Amino acid sequence: MEPRMQLKLARVAHNLTQAELAEKVGVTRQTIGLIENGGYNPTLNLCIAIAQTLGKTLDDLFWKEIDHER
Repeated sequence: MEPRMQLKLARVAHNLTQAELAEKVGVTRQTIGLIENGGYNPTLNLCIAIAQTLGKTLDDLFWKEIDHER
């Protein structure tokens, strides 16, 4: 699954809007929207803040699985 979908699913599972998650991690709602849409590459510090807020690891939210069978 794409990392942006993992982030959105985790956010929704915590019943958070983009604005609520943004407030918790200190960014704008637009930043969260861009991350979820793949239009912004967040800093490591922001990734850590988001992961901690959602109770996930960086791997859970931001790592794309590589297909090794090719």
